[in-house]
Amino acid sequence: DAITDEGLAHFADYYASQTNGETISKEDLFYYIYGLLHSEDYRSRYADNLSKELPRIPRVKTYADFKHFSDAGRQLAHYHLNYESVEAYPVSFNTNLDQLTDTDFYVTKMKFGKGKGDDRHDKTTVIYNHKITLSGIPLEAYDYVVNGKAALDWVMERQSVKTDKDSGITNDANDWAIETMGNARYPLELFQRVITVSLATLKIVRGLPPLDIE
Repeated sequence: DAITDEGLAHFADYYASQTNGETISKEDLFYYIYGLLHSEDYRSRYADNLSKELPRIPRVKTYADFKHFSDAGRQLAHYHLNYESVEAYPVSFNTNLDQLTDTDFYVTKMKFGKGKGDDRHDKTTVIYNHKITLSGIPLEAYDYVVNGKAALDWVMERQSVKTDKDSGITNDANDWAIETMGNARYPLELFQRVITVSLATLKIVRGLPPLDIE
């Protein structure tokens, strides 16, 4: 868990008078940190520091808030670790085929639907391939950003067929889907599951308490 006894004591001793006999474990502290690092209040307040140095973890004033961050961290970890097995978000499938077979799920490059007016893209619609189009994608899902890019954009970028110009090596997501995952539908289902993860993450993060530190 990479948490020292001294680190645990720094928190446990502080909240000892507020816990009503409950003990704080290293696992509780681990998830507290994970929850805290997702706090929009924390990220904005310490944006300058976070751009230059390793994050520092403050103690929130109350045990109630500590527990809230810790419980939220557990929930976030559940979705972020199990993104490949969470329930797929129920998008609408548009296809001209009566029945889809594994070969119909071959993906080369997903792209957004055509937008209207000033909007170049309609992000509620994704053209998976020439046989399958997904619609009913909630725009809110694109608000979950990982390393400067929406998680869904990462999926669309990686679940594709690309040939490296320098090496000539082709990375084919379909090979991974079939040979490793044993599921030709994996790229499409991953997109659906990341919608679920994105929406759940946003709900949890937006429910975090304000950052009130000692």
